[in-house]
Amino acid sequence: MTKSETVKFAHPATTPRAAAIAGILFAILFITSIALIRLSMPSDLADMEAWTDATRGRVSMALGLMPFAGLAFLWFVGVARDRLGTFEDRFFATVFLGSGLLFLAMTFCAVATAAGMLAAYQLGEGQVMTKEVYLFGRSIISQMFNTYGLRMAAVFMFSLSTLWLRTGVMPRILSYLTYAVVVVMLVSISQNLWMVLIFPAWVLIISVYILILNLRREPSRTTDGMTAKSTAA
Repeated sequence: MTKSETVKFAHPATTPRAAAIAGILFAILFITSIALIRLSMPSDLADMEAWTDATRGRVSMALGLMPFAGLAFLWFVGVARDRLGTFEDRFFATVFLGSGLLFLAMTFCAVATAAGMLAAYQLGEGQVMTKEVYLFGRSIISQMFNTYGLRMAAVFMFSLSTLWLRTGVMPRILSYLTYAVVVVMLVSISQNLWMVLIFPAWVLIISVYILILNLRREPSRTTDGMTAKSTAA
């Protein structure tokens, strides 16, 4: 086989169209998990005895969904980068990728801490999970998720929308709306716990838009390497 014939067989790897569904899956799992946790939380979070077996069971179910939501989010990051293609700016792409991974890391740390507290309570109840330990763990979870994780999500949105403006791969209106949502998240995220759902809702909208674009894309009409004829001797 000649060198030119070998090149005919090579082709660039492309992101599957169905990969855009990952963002939709992340949004559904994340929203479900957060909703279960928020609806299970007692009015007085400082009162450890206010938790019941039913509410702890729902929280345990919610925490079990988070790892799958995290895996789907990684796929969404890949889809977003694929959308940028060769126009990706290295500076903002680094901030975009780093903030996305930090959001995921902080979320996983908060979930793991909560799961550990639940396991400790089930094993030893009051002997292990004292009020002081409970308050300490709750503060750590709040700081990791609300203070650090969600602000990394805001940076993720800001940097990605800036890349969209620079490259023009997405409508400018989406970038401007994203900037507005980022401001709302940074200002209101600590005042209303339900504001957490803004981020997965944003991911859902972007994923649906990318999926629609992928479905409309014309299939490649180029011949494959097996049928290509080489003119080389």
